[in-house]
Amino acid sequence: MSTIDTSTVQDIARIILGLFMLYAGIGHLTFLRKPFHAQVPDWVPLSKDLVVVLSGVVEILLGLGMVFFSSQKVLVGLALATFYILIFPGNISQYRNKRNAFGLNTDRKRFIRLLFQPVLVLWALWSTGALSYLIEQF
Repeated sequence: MSTIDTSTVQDIARIILGLFMLYAGIGHLTFLRKPFHAQVPDWVPLSKDLVVVLSGVVEILLGLGMVFFSSQKVLVGLALATFYILIFPGNISQYRNKRNAFGLNTDRKRFIRLLFQPVLVLWALWSTGALSYLIEQF
């Protein structure tokens, strides 16, 4: 995978997103563990707690990648964007099942939260240069 130059603003945005992922991942494993259960769809054939723990581990690894592995930032950005897409059904499930967590205690708030998932996908792709990489491929 080719190296993509990124600006200082992109690098700062990448590190901020990485720190956010580290915080969320640690939260999955500790103080936010129970609230994250609200986002696990009932159709997932694993226990909600196991899904929360496993996704927390993935978030920590992706967060570390965003912060420390700048030489692989395009790959990490693609992985993080893919992760955001894969967990989107959990956000939809929280909305459809009217599950309160993280201050999302109305249908309106839960719906607005859905609109932020594409922003996270684009943030991951743009801040790592993965968006430029994908554009170059087409």
